[in-house]
Amino acid sequence: MSDLKTQFDEAVNYIQTAEGDFKPSNELKLEFYALYKQATEGDVSGKKPGMLDVVGRAKYNAWEEKKGMSSEDAMQKYIDKLESLKQG
Repeated sequence: MSDLKTQFDEAVNYIQTAEGDFKPSNELKLEFYALYKQATEGDVSGKKPGMLDVVGRAKYNAWEEKKGMSSEDAMQKYIDKLESLKQG
């Protein structure tokens, strides 16, 4: 898994430091967020944000959709999603 973890860490670093032409949509940002949280913390936890916390609720819901996915699968999906964006 260390190779997968290394690739994941590199992908996360790329996303966090990307500049220029990389302008992900809000949906894409939520997808990366949810996969990151699932990979690093596991299934969603804590209280669901209220209706007035639109951003917090969107993040929670996106993460909640990944419930049951293994950490390794989430890491791989994160890497794959970034690679597909880089290629096209």
